[in-house]
Amino acid sequence: MPGARGRRPGITPEILLRAYSIGLFPMAESADDPEIFWVEPELRGIIPLDTFHISKSLAKKIRQKPFDIRFNTDFDGVIAACAEQTIGRPSTWINDTIRSLYGILHQLGHAHSVEAWEGNELVGGLYGVSLGSAFFGESMFSRRTDASKICLVYLVERLRQRGFTLLDTQFTTEHLKTFGAIDMPKDDYAKILERAMESPNLSF
Repeated sequence: MPGARGRRPGITPEILLRAYSIGLFPMAESADDPEIFWVEPELRGIIPLDTFHISKSLAKKIRQKPFDIRFNTDFDGVIAACAEQTIGRPSTWINDTIRSLYGILHQLGHAHSVEAWEGNELVGGLYGVSLGSAFFGESMFSRRTDASKICLVYLVERLRQRGFTLLDTQFTTEHLKTFGAIDMPKDDYAKILERAMESPNLSF
C-alpha cells in the first residue's frame, strides 16, 4: 500500500476527523484484522468537480432512471455491502473497527451514503466523509450494472449544489479516471485540503 503507515490504537471519531483534516485516512489489512493504520499517499486521487465527465451511454441510462437514488437512508447497509467479499473482491480493508467508527460519524452528521434502490432492495451505493467543504469518498459497491456509477454522478451533483470544493477519492483507478479522476502530488493536495478545511462544515 503506498503512503506512510502507522498503527494507532484507541482511535476516536474526533481523532478520525482530525486525521482527515491533515490528509490521512484509515485502512485495515483485512476485514478480520481488528487494527487499522493511517495512509497518506504520495499521489492523492481526486475528482475535480468542475471537470467531472459522464459518458454518453451512462448519461442515457441515468435519464432512464433505472434506480431510486436516496441519501442517508441506509448507511449501515451501504458500508456492510462495501465490506462484503465478492468474486471480484476476495478481500476487503473494511473491518469492524472501521464500520463502528464510521457509524458514529454518520450519527454525528459527518459520514454519508448515496444509495441505489431497486424496489425494496439496495443494489448499489457509496459512502464517505464530509468535513469543511471536502468530501472524502471511501468505498462503493454495485449489485446491478452501473449502480455505483450512477450514485457517483448523484454525489457530484449534490456536492456542486451544496458548494463543496474537494472530492477526494484517495487513489485513482481506471474506473474513476473515466469520470475525470486525477493523481495529485501530496504537497499540492495539502494546499487544496487546507483551503477546504477553512470552510465551515457544509451541509450534505
